[in-house]
Amino acid sequence: MKTTNFFQQVYAVVRLIPKGHVMSYGGVARQCGRPGMARAVGYALHTLPDTKRVPWWRVVNSHGRISIPDPHAAVTQSDLLRGEGVAVDERLQIDIRSYDAEGLVYRKMHRAYRKGR
Repeated sequence: MKTTNFFQQVYAVVRLIPKGHVMSYGGVARQCGRPGMARAVGYALHTLPDTKRVPWWRVVNSHGRISIPDPHAAVTQSDLLRGEGVAVDERLQIDIRSYDAEGLVYRKMHRAYRKGR
């Protein structure tokens, strides 16, 4: 696996997450065709260049929790999500069932694939 290609896939999938929705790291990995690589998704977002326009804040852990270890970055992510209408509680928890975008992203990717055929 070439890391840069995987990172580009991650960024492309994350760009498909609509405002007001989130996806888990594992969900992003599945949509990249790499189930089981949730940690690699986290690393790809951690190393995201400032020049990339990728809504990294829309990716949370599988329990719907903001899991960035840096408290300042976690507050930033929480603020960005709240600004998009996502309810984030004081424990940085989100009801992932209410805001999960994996099905939406899958349908977007499927439509794009069918158009390209």
